Amino acid sequence: MQRSLIVAIAVGLLCAIVGSYLMVQRLALLGDAISHSVMPGLALAFNYKIPIIAGALIAAILSTLVIAWLNKEYPLKEDTIIGIVFASFFALGIILITLIQKDNKIDLNHFLFGNILGVTIEDVIATSIICASVLLVITFLYKELLFYTFDPLGAEALGLPVKELNFCLMVLVALTTVASMKAVGVVLVLALLIIPSASAYLLVSRLDQVMTLAATLGILSSILGMYISYFLNIPSGPAIVLVASLFFCCTLIIYKASKLISQKI
Repeated sequence: MQRSLIVAIAVGLLCAIVGSYLMVQRLALLGDAISHSVMPGLALAFNYKIPIIAGALIAAILSTLVIAWLNKEYPLKEDTIIGIVFASFFALGIILITLIQKDNKIDLNHFLFGNILGVTIEDVIATSIICASVLLVITFLYKELLFYTFDPLGAEALGLPVKELNFCLMVLVALTTVASMKAVGVVLVLALLIIPSASAYLLVSRLDQVMTLAATLGILSSILGMYISYFLNIPSGPAIVLVASLFFCCTLIIYKASKLISQKI
């Protein structure tokens, strides 16, 4: 439970902060693509007996590089490229898993839906390192990422390395996906990336405030979902996401109520 609590806090914090950038830029599909692109890495890591998190990280970074390369070299819209890469990597992962299952039994549930109560000390260390690294990069590049997020054309006009910032953001999403894999699984990572951020976006206006409130909601969702999954003996990933969804429903009510009050005043 202590290990699970550490991972829950790290994942809730990380997903909320990185997800805030995705939500503001309307790049939710990017998070979905990278989260599903780890499947080939999971399969190969399992087959060759290397750490699962290492295989997932390699696959996530590779999909990020492919998206960036296609976006640079070909006149296709980014959402089209993301959709192609997402489908291709996911299909490859399913094929590899099918082939590997002929000789080895793979429990896909933990990969797809997460099992935060089954984390090892190695998982805690890896998640903590990734979390610290991502937060350090965001702190160092906060102003640049803020400008690029809200006004990419203006950022490019001022000479900021827009393409490099975009690639950096994709790498941060890839790292966040890998860090969150044990908690919520590859299928539900997108939910934890977007739902707390969307909840915060309805209540506050500044990006730093969105990040702070989203991080609070993300951490609470992870911790409460972890305990619910423990006591009810249900998968941790869906439990965490349902708690986050409940918070989102509450913010919808608060947002609507505040609008009605302001109109009456």
